[in-house]
Amino acid sequence: MKRNTFPLFKTKMPGVKRGFRLEDPVERKEYFQAKAGAEIALLRAYVAQHTFVGFLLGKKNAGKGTYSKLFMEAVGPEHVAHVSVGDIVRGVHKGLGDAAQKQELEEFLRRRYRGFVSLEKVFDVIVGRDTATLMPTELILALVEREIDRIGHKAVFIDGFPRNLDQISSSLYFRALMGYRDDPDFFVFIDVPEAVIDERMKYRVICPTCQSPRNSKLLRTKEIGYDEARQTFFLMCENPGCANARMSAKEGDELGIEAIRERIELDEKVMATLLGLEGVPKVFLRNAVPIDAADEYVDDYEITPAYRYERDAQSKKVRVTVVNDDEGKPSYSLMPAPVAVAFLKQTASALGLL
Repeated sequence: MKRNTFPLFKTKMPGVKRGFRLEDPVERKEYFQAKAGAEIALLRAYVAQHTFVGFLLGKKNAGKGTYSKLFMEAVGPEHVAHVSVGDIVRGVHKGLGDAAQKQELEEFLRRRYRGFVSLEKVFDVIVGRDTATLMPTELILALVEREIDRIGHKAVFIDGFPRNLDQISSSLYFRALMGYRDDPDFFVFIDVPEAVIDERMKYRVICPTCQSPRNSKLLRTKEIGYDEARQTFFLMCENPGCANARMSAKEGDELGIEAIRERIELDEKVMATLLGLEGVPKVFLRNAVPIDAADEYVDDYEITPAYRYERDAQSKKVRVTVVNDDEGKPSYSLMPAPVAVAFLKQTASALGLL
């Protein structure tokens, strides 16, 4: 997949002179208004009356959840939802331990599931008793439909579908299958250098309540906690409903990108195939900017720093993160907020609002 498919997006604006602390939710709100206020107003008015389906496409840990949740933060979560196929499957697996939830799921699938794998075998696949059979695409479609029914009439970002080349044909008709026959759909392609994915994996932490991701090295939260017993620092979720929940790492993330190399290569093939698709609007999000173009395209505070922590729970910027993109060009990795600005502006264009 060619990097030049993803154009550089300029977030540096002559009229915006001040800097913003992008890890602070209050200042991030001001930042979004300063850099994409007109587009945010158009999007808010649109989603108050209409819905859309956006397919998030990128390598594992490219930031699909982070960028979509920042989009929702800027536009408002009451009319937009992030639907993760992986989270749905994990939730279904966990819910099967409850008799009432299992009965509700079985009744739903008997009404809505159509496929070549029997419903009895489908349950064996879900609970892991059958590890030889892959989860059928038809089952994934039914589970996503169930989730969309649950969240109500909202615009949705689908994260995790299509997952492989066999699912691409189904994705082209996804909005019709989900009952979104008259709503626009579009693909969101996310390009992130593998060096950035490696750092994101090794230092990623997740909120146990809302599942929001952050990174203890590259994307801190405003509040930092300290574990006296372990003498270690930890990030505290900034979402109001999470009560400063302690964020923690997922098992296996410390191994970095090589632990998911096969998955990364498959994601690349899916993206490369869909880049050639005609008739569907495309949004291009690029995480890195070449060093020789940074002064023209981004402000200094939009470039990802690296953090260290001191005993008083204050963080200090110790260096700017410099990476090579996948074609070997020295680049700066960007903070999520400027990528979200590109997301907001391009989505408004894809929906024909500009």
